[in-house]
Amino acid sequence: MGITLDELNGIQLDVLKEIGNIGAGNAATALAKMIDKKIDMNVPKVQILEFKEVPELIGGEETPVCGIYFRVEGDITGHIMFLLALKSSKSLTNMLMARDDETEAMDEIEQSAIQEIGNILSGSYVSSLSALTNLNIKISIPSLAIDMAGAILSVPVIQYGQMGDKVLLIETELIEGGHQVKGFFFLIPDMESFETLLSSLGVLK
Repeated sequence: MGITLDELNGIQLDVLKEIGNIGAGNAATALAKMIDKKIDMNVPKVQILEFKEVPELIGGEETPVCGIYFRVEGDITGHIMFLLALKSSKSLTNMLMARDDETEAMDEIEQSAIQEIGNILSGSYVSSLSALTNLNIKISIPSLAIDMAGAILSVPVIQYGQMGDKVLLIETELIEGGHQVKGFFFLIPDMESFETLLSSLGVLK
């Protein structure tokens, strides 16, 4: 039986938090290059949460969100989910397209843009993880869903329930001019991949 998030000790959690910090920094740099503007970043919050606590963090189960899913493959396997409140998604696409669209609806161009941004940001986290662990880690093509937080989060609960009820969550806040974007990055490795991940970081007990 593999190690689960419930069984991580303080040192292991600190290492995972450091990965979150480095990944968020790289994600901000990648986004700044993409839009050719300076991006400021607040210190990311990294925590282990129960799935049922996540919707409240985002604003409640009925909050409209964009969810971008990836399958993780290579030396470790699992899933990544990048969640943005719809308001933050609009801020991101406004940044990218240098416009100020206040509507909530997202057209096809904006959906494509947010998918690409999610791809770049998640790729930054995975690159950081890969560099720190010397593991070969790849992510699949992203798939995008726009729905209420409760509906989108019910998918990982069903799919990843065998891991227990908890998830590693990295909350990142990016600021550019008058735009403020809060994103939530979930890393959900398959059970056996936790041991691989922690062993490669030298912190497996």
